[in-house]
Amino acid sequence: MILTATVMAVRLWDSPVINYAIAVFIVVALVYLAVLQFWVLLRTRKHLSEMKSAYTEIDIQRSELQVRNKDLTDSLNYARRIQAALLPAEHHIRRIFQDYFIYYRPKHIVSGDFYWFSERDNKYFIAAADCTGHGVPGALMSMIGLELIQKIINELKVDDSDQVLLTMNRELESAFFKEESGKAIIKDGIEMSICIIDKKTRLMEFSGAFLPVYIVRDDKLFEIKGDKKNVVQSFAMVSFNRSTFTLEEGDLLYLFSDGYADQFGGPENKKFMYRRLRHILLTISKYPLADQQRILDETIESWMAGHDQIDDMMILGVKPF
Repeated sequence: MILTATVMAVRLWDSPVINYAIAVFIVVALVYLAVLQFWVLLRTRKHLSEMKSAYTEIDIQRSELQVRNKDLTDSLNYARRIQAALLPAEHHIRRIFQDYFIYYRPKHIVSGDFYWFSERDNKYFIAAADCTGHGVPGALMSMIGLELIQKIINELKVDDSDQVLLTMNRELESAFFKEESGKAIIKDGIEMSICIIDKKTRLMEFSGAFLPVYIVRDDKLFEIKGDKKNVVQSFAMVSFNRSTFTLEEGDLLYLFSDGYADQFGGPENKKFMYRRLRHILLTISKYPLADQQRILDETIESWMAGHDQIDDMMILGVKPF
């Protein structure tokens, strides 16, 4: 029986019908595989074409962004040159003070901080200001501030420190207040400190809008604080206090914006703070002013240690006598 079944199976496989069916199956399978491979190839080519188009579009957009970024950077660099031209020139400052430094570090290319040095009628004028914001908005405000302080001191010949701030406030009110709406179109303000020093008596007048002045004498630091109000913070009737301090030979004055003290960094990512700023200024006050500027830069660089700069920085150091 087993032998008979085996013989029948062999004959069945030798049947032309079975062979034909097998051949048809193989052909169909091969055709299916070929079609499937062709379909996969088409899908792959389509996907590659889409990716190539996408990459081409990305390259085009990247090129456009690079052009726009270059145009923006070029514009900002030109704005920086304009801003630098408005600030007192170094040769002008050297005619007034032989011993000074200016640590000036914008957050972006242009700065919302500005400073002013001038001499008139036997008096020295030193000012430091911090406009609200940084970058382009702060820089535009600082250019307005520079033009106004030049006008107030040199043209209007205002000699009292509190009146300089008050006049600045009125001039900004005139520029930003619109009668039709009855509202100010700009509500941002300027933090500012100003010292006016009589060359003969060495009496210094100081007024500040938030910003103070530090005076170092005989390894001691004295602080005269500013009022807790901005210039142009309010267009209502405002006033500023005026303090006096008699300077001596070798006294050092430090005026600054809040950017240095507010910078985050250190091992715990905290603000530098005014306490540290007072300590470092008192510590380095015995060094030449050029070295003081370098130490201030190295100190804040070490403090930041990978953290982004959050605001414009400015510190002025002056030895009037």
